Amino acid sequence: MEHVRRLTGIDLNSYKRPQMERRVTHLRDRRGFSNFSAYAAALARDASLLRELVDRVTIQVSEFFRNPERWDDLRARLKAAAITPLRAWSAGCANGEEPYSLAVLCAELGLDIDIWATDLDERALQVAARGVYPPRALVNVSPERLARFFEPVSGGWQVDTAIRRRVRLERHNLLSDPYPHDLDLIVCRNLLIYLTEPAKQRIIAGFSRALKPGGHLFVGSTEQLIGIHPCGLRLVAPFIYQKEAEG
Repeated sequence: MEHVRRLTGIDLNSYKRPQMERRVTHLRDRRGFSNFSAYAAALARDASLLRELVDRVTIQVSEFFRNPERWDDLRARLKAAAITPLRAWSAGCANGEEPYSLAVLCAELGLDIDIWATDLDERALQVAARGVYPPRALVNVSPERLARFFEPVSGGWQVDTAIRRRVRLERHNLLSDPYPHDLDLIVCRNLLIYLTEPAKQRIIAGFSRALKPGGHLFVGSTEQLIGIHPCGLRLVAPFIYQKEAEG
């Protein structure tokens, strides 16, 4: 784990050990290494092996409007707040489906939005920058949205240029890099479940500090947060939290 941290900046100690150990052991065995020392030495020599490991430990699984009913809840909150321009952060954005889903939602509501979308995996960010997705990633996209916000291309669909321009993509490590501030919304879905409790609590506290009073945190549908009241967040809809007013 220390070797991977030095090579990539990824701290595997912050991930739940049983899940992470299974993934890394599977890769090690599949590549024919009998122990972790030999595998670690090979990672330093072989960029393709290291790339494979990063892809495996930074789980890039998402789709547009994943859990549609939760996005409907978020839509209702954004419509009621009517904040424009909206300052948002899509943390752990993977291949870009979630920040683009958010941009589509705001376009439909007539809200101007600036979305900072970040991930640890540079190759995932390259996919997001292209904005081209296979049909399976768009199973929750209505025909109306597909016609309005996507263009058919070879191998799938590309997000409309106007939507892509609303999203700024950058590499960011949630466990070590500084957080932004004065945000109206943070979207971080289906990432926290892979982290240890101390790492998760550290990230949630950072999210709370990054939000304006009244700002929202939107998490995944397997990530009901426990023990977060000291961070100043309260549940206002399923898997949507709001930062309480100060004082």
